[in-house]
Amino acid sequence: MAESSKSSNAENTNVDRVRNLNVSLLDKRENVMEILYGKDGSESAEEPKVGMSFSSEEEVRLYYMKYAKQVGFGVSKRSSKPGDNGKLRYFTLACVQQGTPKSNASNILKPRPVEKMGCKAKINAALTLDGRFTLSTVVLEHTHALSPGKAIFFRCHKRLGSKAKRKLEPNEISGIHTSKNFKSLVETKSSENLPLEEKDYQIDKTRQHQLGVGGSEALRNFFIRMQQKNDHFFYVMDADDECRVRNVFWADARCKAAYESFGDVITFDTTYLTKAYKIPLVSFMGVNHHGQLILFGCGLILSEDTNSFVSLFESWLRFMNCRAPNAIITDQDKTLQNAIARVFPRAQHRFCLWQIIKRLPENFGAHSQYEAIKSSLQSCVYDSLSRDEFEESWQKLLERYNLHDNAWLNLLYGDRHLWVPSYLKNTFLAGMCTIQRGEGMNSFFDDYVNSKTTLKQFFEQFDNVLRRKVENEMTADFNSFSTQIPCITHYSIEKQFQEVYTITKFKEVQDEFRGFLYCVASLPTCEDSIHLYQVTDEIKVDGFIKRAKFCVAFNEDNAEVKCPCNLFEFKGILCRHALRVLTMLDKDLSSKYILDRWRKDLKRKYTFVKSSYDDLSGNLEAQRYDKLTKSFFEVALIASKSEEACMKSISHVSRLKGELVHHGSSCDSSTPSHHLPVASLGISMQAPHHTLDVMDQDGGMSTTNQDVHVNILFIYMQS
Repeated sequence: MAESSKSSNAENTNVDRVRNLNVSLLDKRENVMEILYGKDGSESAEEPKVGMSFSSEEEVRLYYMKYAKQVGFGVSKRSSKPGDNGKLRYFTLACVQQGTPKSNASNILKPRPVEKMGCKAKINAALTLDGRFTLSTVVLEHTHALSPGKAIFFRCHKRLGSKAKRKLEPNEISGIHTSKNFKSLVETKSSENLPLEEKDYQIDKTRQHQLGVGGSEALRNFFIRMQQKNDHFFYVMDADDECRVRNVFWADARCKAAYESFGDVITFDTTYLTKAYKIPLVSFMGVNHHGQLILFGCGLILSEDTNSFVSLFESWLRFMNCRAPNAIITDQDKTLQNAIARVFPRAQHRFCLWQIIKRLPENFGAHSQYEAIKSSLQSCVYDSLSRDEFEESWQKLLERYNLHDNAWLNLLYGDRHLWVPSYLKNTFLAGMCTIQRGEGMNSFFDDYVNSKTTLKQFFEQFDNVLRRKVENEMTADFNSFSTQIPCITHYSIEKQFQEVYTITKFKEVQDEFRGFLYCVASLPTCEDSIHLYQVTDEIKVDGFIKRAKFCVAFNEDNAEVKCPCNLFEFKGILCRHALRVLTMLDKDLSSKYILDRWRKDLKRKYTFVKSSYDDLSGNLEAQRYDKLTKSFFEVALIASKSEEACMKSISHVSRLKGELVHHGSSCDSSTPSHHLPVASLGISMQAPHHTLDVMDQDGGMSTTNQDVHVNILFIYMQS
């Protein structure tokens, strides 16, 4: 036993020695990095020049990587050649986008994104007689845009330092899940400044993240935590006549700024207002330039009646400076319908078709002909190209299965103008409403909320959800910036879209270019400056070819093209029928058909706004934006006290803006620069006949009042 114990101790000692040796080697590696870049990595690398000398190949590589990350491109080793003695004689480091663009997709009509863009930027390093490597060739010019902010997403820059690795090692041994590993690193760095994505920190891909258990007190703690982290976090609690909380709304300044860019169409998600879930969560969402969901605010509905929804909508609308959306998509619900009509009377209200189709099993699952009814209903809805076609198919459906007295179908038919695609196509819905089989609409909080999730669990994960969504958007931004999908035609119109649209939206454009291969246009008839074309389209329906005709009008005077399929009006993507006519005429594309909404080359204001989960560390541009908004807000508070001070401040700001623009310091924005996202955010508790405002003298909230306000909510929810 004693010998066994000694042997075990000796093995443990050897393991410790090896571990200490590895740590020592990693520390030495860190020291090399500190010598080259400084302790915090903040020292800038000078521009490469012929004649620069380095002690080793590794030092050349580290230097050029530092320079590339600073400027905004990725690096790869292109070529090398050894000498007669077998030692490296010279090598080339080049931009990762060097080379001829070429897609390796087997289907030429569905090309894959390519990274190569024919870039010539590179350095050549040659071994000199003194054993050092000297730069013999330097090419600085790139054939593509550069972005320092997105450089961390290039594979070559995804590097974990030894300190981070040592932090993750105990977590891996302990079996800590991916998201917690990622969070442990985010605690010391902004996620935007981390070199890897959350999935890159994954230890165990098979385990699902398990959330904790909690109750109403979690809401109180959540609001306190959010306001401690972000001065512009906003929430409102609405109470009934008996001072019981009916609903809660919250959002931050980033939600408001994002709404300025993408608030033309929103969806109000009530997925979790069912008996299957424990939390009465609702959310206001939109879609960004990649078609990804983006958050405009959240709420809890404790009383599902019209007045409660009206109160919630009014709170949200006030937060958005009373700027209502053009269109709102919701589930089919009479209570919601009434509330929206009261608060958003001018907005186009539409039902989510996907949610309606999901209810088929609930309403017909027990029917002996369920599968046949389902197929016929889907064909009626999805395959009808006009309202007349839908009406005819609907009547056939009712007659074939004797469904004239079905209450649910009669209710749907009465609201057909709110959900049937052939009735919706004049309303721009930004692709948020399905019109094809297989399409669906997810919730913003999918993968984070399930039937067992409690409030405490949800609030614990709230920051992670927002962080992950922003990370996904940044990754999509990087992919659109660093790669390109080859054109499938030689038409200049396709090239125009390729240069300015995000990859996701350009793929949708290419779907239409593929489709127009099956379109045939007749010779035009002319009425003054209007040219009318009959475009015949071959549409595949249930394995059969359906030939549909579309009368496409082209106005010679203003270069407008109009198709009755209304795809551009509905999704913001020019249809194949219009593209067929424009290419036949060899016309340039009018700028009105290139929507800012889908562009990849705009800097949008919300990306600079501080969120509740992020301290902006590592994002210098966002830090500067945050400082400026705080300074301007302070000026606005003082200047608003008199007309003279107000006009004087506006004059100064206008003059300053002109100077900055003149010196090239301004940046493009998808929204007018005079719309500031910062507003005075008060806290109030609303009731039908009385309102309790909890604010300090400066329009903010004191610590004492905050505790009183949140404790009131806690007491009412418990009762």
